[in-house]
Amino acid sequence: MEKDRTQRGPLLMIGAGPAGLTAAYELSKNGVPSLVLEQDNTVGGIARTVEHHGYRFDLGGHRFFSKMSVVNQIWREILPEDFLTRPRLSRIYYDGHFFNYPIQPANALAGLGAKAAVGVLASYALAKLNPHPVEENFEQWVSNRFGKRLFDIFFKSYTEKVWGISTKELSSDWAAQRIRDLSLGSAVRHALFGQRRGRVTTSLIDKFQYPRLGPGQMWERCRDIVVQRGSRLLLDARVRRVRWKGARAHAVLVGRAGGFEEIDAGEIISSMPIREFVAALDPPPPDEVLAAARSLRHRDFLVVGLVVDRPQLFPDNWIYVHTPGVRVGRIQNFKNWSPAMVPDAARTGIGMEYFVWRDDALWNASDESLVALAAREGETLKLFAAREVVDGRVMRVPDAYPIYDPGYREKLGLVRAWLERLENVQLVGRNGQHRYNNQDHSMMTAWYAARNILGERHDIWEVNVDADYHEEAAGRESPRPAAVRP
Repeated sequence: MEKDRTQRGPLLMIGAGPAGLTAAYELSKNGVPSLVLEQDNTVGGIARTVEHHGYRFDLGGHRFFSKMSVVNQIWREILPEDFLTRPRLSRIYYDGHFFNYPIQPANALAGLGAKAAVGVLASYALAKLNPHPVEENFEQWVSNRFGKRLFDIFFKSYTEKVWGISTKELSSDWAAQRIRDLSLGSAVRHALFGQRRGRVTTSLIDKFQYPRLGPGQMWERCRDIVVQRGSRLLLDARVRRVRWKGARAHAVLVGRAGGFEEIDAGEIISSMPIREFVAALDPPPPDEVLAAARSLRHRDFLVVGLVVDRPQLFPDNWIYVHTPGVRVGRIQNFKNWSPAMVPDAARTGIGMEYFVWRDDALWNASDESLVALAAREGETLKLFAAREVVDGRVMRVPDAYPIYDPGYREKLGLVRAWLERLENVQLVGRNGQHRYNNQDHSMMTAWYAARNILGERHDIWEVNVDADYHEEAAGRESPRPAAVRP
């Protein structure tokens, strides 16, 4: 069904993360103001930067790398002079050893030992000779490309730590999207012979761009530009109801300090979790649509930012912690992202990342106990001594990672099909589309949505459907995307 994009009232953005602010930015650039509603007290979503006593912590670590020329242009327009080119280094920590990522044969051999390395290669050969005929889950997909032994060492424990479910319960879609074309064979070829000219796999890039003061600098500046151009931004404004009738949403009920406010809507671009958007619809949709939306789960996330009284800890941007016995999943070293993230050169700011559920004891623990836990685990991993931690800050991020569990695709399809009846609603971003998108892919969905309001025709759900777009970058920057008819 072709949707009517004639604006009939205020234009609302729900969410002021990269998606919502990108849509507002593109519209304001073309003289169209909007009202941006953000439930938090700051902008940037999961791409915000938190400042604590002069130290700046990035929630998750955001590499600014994209092959989409539109995204690169927006980044450069917003921060023309404040990008740094940074070298990428990330390693895996397992069984007391550090392994380079992507896997390098000599490094893996030294860490695992000759006997284990032979077992890994034998397991890989067996997987090539006798692969799983159907790749329904993450474990089958990865084992076919790396072998069962390497899967057990480098993928199983970490993946289950991140998602809180068995790798047999995680859809193969996630692996295909995030590590497409990376396998033991490709890693070996890359290490021995380098990358083929004119072809880069994003899992293997060795440099990236980064704002001098972290990703929050990008979105705080974007907010300022959008407001200067005549748009409005309301913080601490949580959407409670989306009123609709016939084929259109016509108002939203917003909860703010002191009560509720009903705001008319001509167009809505929403990046709030699709589960919450459906639950907010008034009148409610059919029971089966509500049930499908409720089943779309997210993994929550918290970062314990630590200030360590040591000038250097390790050379990595981040470390993946596969070691059993500690809860931390990944460790960011923000000094290696940008020296400006740390005000004192004699100290280091790091982020200890924990993947949790909101009903976990860890999520609900006191900040003091979480800082103490992170300090102890850093010492357990022999990265620093607990006594060297001189300050800490805890940052909790609900609904951080959409989960690709069994049946999610069918349930998401059911919800999407029903929402198509609302001709003035577009869902964008990681949470709006329940997709594990990178920042640039979330931005592209929002850019498409804004261009639709300006009179073009794009299918915003096509972004990230083409896996070739998602994980591989051509040797030259991609052209401006062409219009796609819904």
